[in-house]
Amino acid sequence: MSHKKVAILISGGGSNMVSLVESMTGDHPARPCLVLSNNADAGGLKKAAAAGIATAVVDHRPFKGDREAFESELVKPILEAGADIVCLAGFMRVLTAGFVSQFQGRMLNIHPSLLPKYKGLHTHARALEAGDAEHGCTVHEVTPALDDGPILGQARVPILAGDTPDDLAARVLVKEHLLYPAVLRRYAAGDRTPILMD
Repeated sequence: MSHKKVAILISGGGSNMVSLVESMTGDHPARPCLVLSNNADAGGLKKAAAAGIATAVVDHRPFKGDREAFESELVKPILEAGADIVCLAGFMRVLTAGFVSQFQGRMLNIHPSLLPKYKGLHTHARALEAGDAEHGCTVHEVTPALDDGPILGQARVPILAGDTPDDLAARVLVKEHLLYPAVLRRYAAGDRTPILMD
């Protein structure tokens, strides 16, 4: 069986990347082919290299607001690696429609809220401020609209009395590390049926 090749884009420590990489063994239909970051200091790059995965850095800073120029460099290592699927795992740059359209239907993102609630940043604080009873994370296909696209999986956590945004973030992260690998496995096998976890 030929494995699907997965490129994972990160900006920081790469904890979701690690959970994806660790899941892609045995009879899993995919294997990691690249970990790519916009930040040369991203802790996840060392973890990926230690796991024997090719890494690349395309720093966004020299491009100063020219997103198209940044993305035309960003796409090169992904294409060179022959990636079939692109997973955003804490990649903190908003991607343009031009970039996304090249990978439409093959690009996943994990977002720390129960979409369509709380697109964008500061999701944990916003859920607390709204007085929600539950919160969680969503894996979705990436489309040109931010944190939009077909939902492929959601995991829920209860919001407890006295929770801080950090408490909530930690509880959601545990679920992210379970949900993202489960969705990727199913997606790589060609199944887009959403996974719901409590």
